[in-house]
Amino acid sequence: MKLTIQLFAGIAERLGTSLLEYDYPGTDPTPVQLKEKLGLAYPEAAAQIRVSFLAVNQQYASADIIIKAQDELALIPPVSGGDGSHLNGDGHRSSHPEHRTDDGLFLITQSPLSVEATTELVITANHGAALTFVGTTREMTGQQRTVHLEYEAYVPMALSKMAAIGSEINERWPGVKCAISHRIGKVDVAEISVVIAVSSPHRSDCYDASRYAIERLKQNVPIWKKEIWEDGSEWKGHQLGPWNPTDN
Repeated sequence: MKLTIQLFAGIAERLGTSLLEYDYPGTDPTPVQLKEKLGLAYPEAAAQIRVSFLAVNQQYASADIIIKAQDELALIPPVSGGDGSHLNGDGHRSSHPEHRTDDGLFLITQSPLSVEATTELVITANHGAALTFVGTTREMTGQQRTVHLEYEAYVPMALSKMAAIGSEINERWPGVKCAISHRIGKVDVAEISVVIAVSSPHRSDCYDASRYAIERLKQNVPIWKKEIWEDGSEWKGHQLGPWNPTDN
């Protein structure tokens, strides 16, 4: 059974490819079975494969789903909600630097981010409060100096998950509006990597929704961050205990 699997971040780097053509020895595997075979076939990446989730047709797959040859597959290592290249939905390198949802509220781009432009998306006449969170590249972490960051995204799935955060917020705090812009590619020290803007009729909902948005972004949006230091580099994933992007 021939499968095409998109790879990202540390797994792609370890195997030297972003698109894996794999002959599964059988038919109709589950994600658990596929990951087990991949770990045996690629022992150099087995540890990373083990902690990754399989995405099927841009959704995190349940353990018992049956995989078909025509499915769009991707191995999703722990995300950071943080190589400057990315893939489009067809699994090919995309030359387009900007991707936005149809409603304009959620953006992934290689260009510098505008705090004002993202905030303007949520300002409305009936909302008396707006709050904007801005994430930037920090230079020093303890004694270690970061030279710059590199962000990579599974773009179509990342946009879908960002839009889902907006829907979740509106369900929890009716009327609250959310917009998220995220940078990919190289982000230098003190440059902006993410902007999250929320607005609501009253300020308390703004504070709660903003915190919810950044935590969900770090939990389940397939965006990865590589820290480049003076003497090395490392892909940073979820760092809050065992990673499960399906947790609510």
